[in-house]
Amino acid sequence: MQSITRHIITGVLTVIPLFVTVWIVWFVVDMLIWTGRPATLALSGMVRPTSPEAADLILAGWFQSGLALLLVLIFLYVLGRVANAVVGRRFLGMVDRLVDAVPLARTIYGATRTLIRSMGGDGVAAGQRVVLIEFPSRDMRVVGIVTRIFPATEDQPELATVYVPTTPNPTSGFVEIVPTSRLTWLDWSKNDAMAFIVSGGSMSPDTFPINWPEDIRRPIIPSDAQAGSARNPEPQTGQ
Repeated sequence: MQSITRHIITGVLTVIPLFVTVWIVWFVVDMLIWTGRPATLALSGMVRPTSPEAADLILAGWFQSGLALLLVLIFLYVLGRVANAVVGRRFLGMVDRLVDAVPLARTIYGATRTLIRSMGGDGVAAGQRVVLIEFPSRDMRVVGIVTRIFPATEDQPELATVYVPTTPNPTSGFVEIVPTSRLTWLDWSKNDAMAFIVSGGSMSPDTFPINWPEDIRRPIIPSDAQAGSARNPEPQTGQ
């Protein structure tokens, strides 16, 4: 019976990573298809007067989904090329100024843009800002990404704003303000940090550069009496 249970658990642990990967990919593809469907409807309306058969084919379920995905990917590619060009940068600057004129949209757009840019990993460890911070307690560490540095003043030390993503969804998390002297800087790229967080820590190096306090590094060996008490706890009686 134990062998059967062990094999079932092994099978579940084998399927979970594949299931999560398929779910995330399916979610992204479904969002792209949903974004491109209006374009397929417009294209079908344009060709219907001259070719009703082609219009009906465009509206067919499988064909419409594939065409919508293709149109969105082409649009994103062209948008990326334009955004990297001089003209595209000027256009994006105009969009930024336009959004800045709307109070609520300015706050949401600016915060989202800053977060995405700060978390955008290029796969290169040089210039990285991946750190370990003491969170949620002194004897625990968590991976975070530094999004801003505040210079030291007469009243306070140099501070860092650290975004701490949560597992398995790194788009939600915590924002901590930590003195830079309390940070442990890692030679990781942001892609490495995201892989570590999404995988629940399974994709990680063998060691971490942490100077643990002496009382933590020293293993606690329970006495025979303590071990026996842990194995056979005494029943609690009501007061």
